[in-house]
Amino acid sequence: MDRLTALKVFRHVVELGSFAEAARQLRLSPAAISKNVGELEANLAVRLLNRTTRRMSLTEAGSLYYDQVARILDELEEADSSLGPLQESPSGLLRVSAPVTLTLVCLSKALPGFLDRYLNLTLDLRLDDRRVNIVEEGFDIAIRASSSLEDSSLIARRLTTIPHVVCGAPSYLERSGTPARPEDLTHHSCIQFTLSGHANEWTFEKAGRQIRVPITGRYKVTSSLAVRDALRAGFGLSLIPWSYVREDVEQGRLRTVLDEWSAVALSVYAVYPSRRHVVPKVRAFLDFLVEELGEGVNL
Repeated sequence: MDRLTALKVFRHVVELGSFAEAARQLRLSPAAISKNVGELEANLAVRLLNRTTRRMSLTEAGSLYYDQVARILDELEEADSSLGPLQESPSGLLRVSAPVTLTLVCLSKALPGFLDRYLNLTLDLRLDDRRVNIVEEGFDIAIRASSSLEDSSLIARRLTTIPHVVCGAPSYLERSGTPARPEDLTHHSCIQFTLSGHANEWTFEKAGRQIRVPITGRYKVTSSLAVRDALRAGFGLSLIPWSYVREDVEQGRLRTVLDEWSAVALSVYAVYPSRRHVVPKVRAFLDFLVEELGEGVNL
């Protein structure tokens, strides 16, 4: 048994949750994957994985062993990288997944400048509002905007918080009236961003008092930019990140309401799979994200 290969196979199987996917990424046959895991278990005299025809899971021993194996392999990769040119300067292909509107509004104008700093670096930026599996799909880092993150073995670095506001066009407010309190929203046309965690209920807080308002409307959409277009057209009110409508409010195209109430805040995270060692290209992009999105930046 090649011990190092067996350890790498075991780690890939665990992180990908699939023998077949591990075989594809490691360019080995499914039989070779099963053989390596089986020989590793035989050598350790302990079962690491529970396997059925439908699913695979770690045993208690397997979970403990995986944590140690992942740490050792990361340290070995770090030792190897320390001898190569990649350790000196960010280079190679950097694959990033990011939400569409956040990137277009807050990041895209600065990205050419980032690439100008690192001439040996190539950026493959995929804009997608779905929550990608960054390990399975081969991303180095993902930007996620959420009121909360699911439990995960990934590393999540919080970058900033973007406040939300309720707003609408002056024409809509003149026609339908201005809500004086959150409960009044039940009588208004509300535009719902369905990919958010608060599509059907908006939460407000004031002086320690919290109110949850159920939201219904005739327009539900998966794009914040489409929500903004509907607001500009005077279709109704919506709860939307402040940075997406700041210019519209400042120029009078939109008007905020319920300003004395605090609404939900959207946290922005950088998520990446490395446990201890962060390769230079990822570290450089993390530093860039802190510059553009970090606390203290006006979003």
